[in-house]
Amino acid sequence: SLRFLNASANKLETLPPAILSEETHSILQELYLTNNNLTDKCVPLLTGHPHLKILHMAYNHLQSFPASKMAKLEELEEIDISGNKLKAIPTTIMNCRRMHTVIAHSNCIEVFPEVMQLSEIKCVDLSCNELSEVVLPENLPPKLQELDLTGNPRLALDHKTLEILNNIRCFKIDQPLAGDASGAPAVWSHGYTEASGIKNKLCVAALSANNFCDNREALYGVFDGDRNMEVPYLLQCTMSDILAEELQKTKNEEEYMINTFIIMQRKLGTAGQKLGGSAVLCHIKHDPMDPSGCFTLTSANVGKCQTILCRNGKPLPLSRCYVMSCEEELKRIKQHKAIITEDGKVNGVTDSTRILGYTFLHPSVVPRPHVQSITLTPQDEFFILGSKGLWDSLSMDEAVEAVRNVPDALAAAKKLCTLAQSYGCNDSISAVVVQLNVTEDSFCCCELNGAPPPSPGIFPQSVNVVIKDRPTDALGMPSSSSGMASEISSEISTSEMSSEVGSTASDEPPQVVMNENIPAYPGEQRCMLHPVCLSNSFQRQLSSATFSSAFSDNGLDSDDEEPIEGVFTNGSRVEVEVDIHCSRVKEKQLLQVPVEASDEGIVISANEDEPGLPKKAEYSATGTIGRRRGNGSVAPQERSHNLIEVATDAPLRKTGGYFAAPAQPDPDDQFIIPPELEEEVKEIMKQHQEQQQQQRQYPMDHIDYYDTPL
Repeated sequence: SLRFLNASANKLETLPPAILSEETHSILQELYLTNNNLTDKCVPLLTGHPHLKILHMAYNHLQSFPASKMAKLEELEEIDISGNKLKAIPTTIMNCRRMHTVIAHSNCIEVFPEVMQLSEIKCVDLSCNELSEVVLPENLPPKLQELDLTGNPRLALDHKTLEILNNIRCFKIDQPLAGDASGAPAVWSHGYTEASGIKNKLCVAALSANNFCDNREALYGVFDGDRNMEVPYLLQCTMSDILAEELQKTKNEEEYMINTFIIMQRKLGTAGQKLGGSAVLCHIKHDPMDPSGCFTLTSANVGKCQTILCRNGKPLPLSRCYVMSCEEELKRIKQHKAIITEDGKVNGVTDSTRILGYTFLHPSVVPRPHVQSITLTPQDEFFILGSKGLWDSLSMDEAVEAVRNVPDALAAAKKLCTLAQSYGCNDSISAVVVQLNVTEDSFCCCELNGAPPPSPGIFPQSVNVVIKDRPTDALGMPSSSSGMASEISSEISTSEMSSEVGSTASDEPPQVVMNENIPAYPGEQRCMLHPVCLSNSFQRQLSSATFSSAFSDNGLDSDDEEPIEGVFTNGSRVEVEVDIHCSRVKEKQLLQVPVEASDEGIVISANEDEPGLPKKAEYSATGTIGRRRGNGSVAPQERSHNLIEVATDAPLRKTGGYFAAPAQPDPDDQFIIPPELEEEVKEIMKQHQEQQQQQRQYPMDHIDYYDTPL
């Protein structure tokens, strides 16, 4: 009479025979054997259960699944054979006419199985394998809803195949990532997975941003709506933007995390009145201006979504679940005279006293999160973010032990999800695994003359950085192990930023020959977080200083016109070469440089006869100290710091190039100021001259500290 058997997480090496006598027949329908030591010898014994509908044999030692044995399991509807060493799925799976779910990730499958021939197929997971191509029928199965092909590095799909697969409701494939020329390891990499629960509803969502705000930050999150899909989706789409805004207001971890959750509560609007959701956010940040600063991990959670950190192989909880068993929460709720039902829920709705949504239960239920910050060390291996379903099925020790030896973050997240389902979880599950590579020297050590290890990046993504002749251990970019199509990323590409400010910068910037005999910073050693601007490396800032529309933007300058050093012209735009990095070592020198304020920013003037600046510190090749414009450009050091005058001296372009250029205007009329702006420009120039005269009359030697945009 046995219909259901779950023998997962044991040390089984063999199975008992299915038929004890000729008179008895097995009616077993569901069999879970995940996380055992079963081998190929056990597969023939499964044929004694002809009525088997669900079979889970993930994370065993299977190397093959005989086709003849699969053919006898005709009533099979769901099979999970992930985490083995299978190289193929037998073609006789076509005999299983009722099959709707095939999960075979984390194997060695090289040939795409014929699962697309099954009329009832709904979900196919072939991630983390060795597929090289996909063979599709003329028409996709009508009920196919999900196809996961992530984690197949050899897979190459043509345009026609992609067009067909994009018709699937949930199609996941790795996004092509720009290669890192340095080849340096990343400080963090992540992978995540989601699985629907009862009634095939996906009530969870995940957030992953390897490059959050800038290349030295990351943000990850998991959201669980229990039985509703609306709240997790809203949290996934909104919380990263709210956090980015709060980071501009304060740098205190607890303050910006609490503010993020409180603002999110208001933004839920009507959806948060009677619905709610758990949430956990993990923010990694690093302050490059602090020479002794390390990477800091800040975790904030409400509800039953939690984070654990693996340190020295042991789990370190970073979250807390506020439920009725907490004495302080029970006392607070009783003060508000809320009803506590027998099952430990507030007004019979939720057992979490701190959760997003459920505004009709306020003030008994509040969105204030538990916040914990920790400094990452080389002993930290990875951290896991999981939804309620994951932690209800796996203990923290089991989760750490299960994925500690899995090298790939995506495969680790998949394993956690598979184990939870095999252990009996029927809820939606979401898991994010972030692997860490923090070394001893991963902090800014400009003052220590040391070189820290590679880190995710040194410049914001809105800047096009060209670095050549960099050593092999240069900075690396964090890689995403999952690359799923549903990933929410906060990064802004260089091309997008270029279109915003109107730059027409080319992909291959011109080379500038600098005076190598006079270094910009003589005798100074800098870390890789803030390297010295090399003679053949530079950082390009985008500028929107506009020339006359009659200028040619399609050819190179002629050889008889020498370009202004540090200034690149590309059609109707100007780009200025600058060197921006941590200048704490030069603080004393900077304090002696006069500062004058204007309507458009700060002007730092450095005169040749300035007594506080040594002659060698005058940046002969590239002006590090210059005027910072509102659009991010920096004007090179000149007697006059007006960018319009600098742009006027830019060399003219002659007829030629790739296309026929229009006739060039008269040199005296090469810069056109609109009539409505003439008075404003004259007023600004007049103010600059007056401020410079005042600056010479009143030196700023008495000022101890001031801040500048640089």
